[in-house]
Amino acid sequence: MTQKAFRVVNHAQLPSVKTPATGTVVPFRQKLLPRHQQYLAQWLQASEKMGILDASIENNPLSSKSAHNDQIVVIWVRENADPAYIIRPQGHVWCLIDCLRDNELGRFTSLSMALHTIRPVLPPLMS
Repeated sequence: MTQKAFRVVNHAQLPSVKTPATGTVVPFRQKLLPRHQQYLAQWLQASEKMGILDASIENNPLSSKSAHNDQIVVIWVRENADPAYIIRPQGHVWCLIDCLRDNELGRFTSLSMALHTIRPVLPPLMS
């Protein structure tokens, strides 16, 4: 499944950071933590009965090699060989993208809320 993640380059773009003329803005940026990986594994196991085939944490193909924590979540469903969803951190929110229809589905304050939007099989975490 790893090679399929690189078909999502158009959806994995890094957010642009606007800097005001008076100073530099250093944005707060979400990143995938071990608790996110654990929740993703639990969510994947619970949602397999509902059509989810696989989920993987991949390095963003558009990030520079020096950005070691720039990762995205790629999700496949049984009906299609191409990735169905991408969840990527964008600033202080998690952006959920429907890859098959090339549509942003929403921005969420937590990874678990984004996963809950795809398949509500676990209660979302509040942090």
